[in-house]
Amino acid sequence: MAQPAFGVLLQRLREQRGLSLRELAQLAGIDHAYIYRLETGDKESPSEEVLTKLVRALKAGKREAEMLRYLAAHPHIDPGLVAYALADTTVTIEEFSSVAGVAFRGTSRPDYPKLIERVRRILLEENGNR
Repeated sequence: MAQPAFGVLLQRLREQRGLSLRELAQLAGIDHAYIYRLETGDKESPSEEVLTKLVRALKAGKREAEMLRYLAAHPHIDPGLVAYALADTTVTIEEFSSVAGVAFRGTSRPDYPKLIERVRRILLEENGNR
């Protein structure tokens, strides 16, 4: 089973802080095995209480915290989008969630830079900025 988007983000944030599973578990007051299951996809959709504990322990920024919450509520998002959004810090949560909601058909991989750019143009037009 491929690692889910939530797990990708959680693991990357943990590794950015230089924390082991056990260290994060201790800081958050959560069982390390549960965190491991969240990262691997054996468990999905943690409670708001668990999310809050993880966000605090990871010292996640507002954008990353909102991404974690979004992914907890939408467990079937492509992990490639998370990887792209982490690499491009200009991607806002609004752009992220808009692209995440796009349905893909066929076997070709989504072109996230192109999708983000389209969403940005649409959002600019909606806000009256052309």
